[in-house]
Amino acid sequence: MSVPTAPAGDGSASPAIDIRSVSKSYTRGQQIVPVLQDVSFHIARGEFVALMGPSGSGKSTLLNLIAGIDRVDSGSILVGGVDITTLSESELARWRSRSIGFIFQFYNLIPVLSALENVELPLLLTPLSARERREHAKAALALVGLSDRLDHKPSELSGGQQQRTAIARAIVTDPDILVADEPTGDLDRVSAGEILDLMAGLNANLGKTIVMVTHDPRAAERAHLVRSLEKGLLIDDNGGDGGGNGNADPALHP
Repeated sequence: MSVPTAPAGDGSASPAIDIRSVSKSYTRGQQIVPVLQDVSFHIARGEFVALMGPSGSGKSTLLNLIAGIDRVDSGSILVGGVDITTLSESELARWRSRSIGFIFQFYNLIPVLSALENVELPLLLTPLSARERREHAKAALALVGLSDRLDHKPSELSGGQQQRTAIARAIVTDPDILVADEPTGDLDRVSAGEILDLMAGLNANLGKTIVMVTHDPRAAERAHLVRSLEKGLLIDDNGGDGGGNGNADPALHP
């Protein structure tokens, strides 16, 4: 089955992520709880976007939808021209392994594996040889400044070093898009600043499109664009409902 794509056009002008009238609800007992309501906007290629909002506003749900971890109730999401809402589970898993790198608040490293082995994990789904996988993992760890920690297990690393390892794992397959859910939420201020520097470098030097959920205004300041959610609605910088606006608001650019 072929992967559906957006209509042909100028690839350089097409957004990295195009969210079209997306709604999502969850069932809690007998009650249906709306989480996102008719959200539309796009993210340009090479952009660094922060999603902000109070707890329960829908920002992590939106991140999971963009990453193909969860499914929309209605609407569509095109990522790199691929309408991921039309993919089967197996197609979605293959697409996700090629296209998305995940960075989590609590690192999600395997405790019994070394930093090198943790970073190598996503490559097990590729046709690379064992030697090639090892070299790719070493290169990713070098990029985040951990060449001297290859054989260390997570318990032997600081919080900042664990997050660097997690970022190396996220970039080892060279995905176009990185999604980060509170990547500095479990770090002290110095370590958080170092992680944000690293993410900004991946964006500026490697052209990675980054979508980051954060509660921290200092972290959001590092993004090029901030989009805010409140009660499942996208709001503009004046607090109005931006749910139906399909374009990023230039007024939000610093």
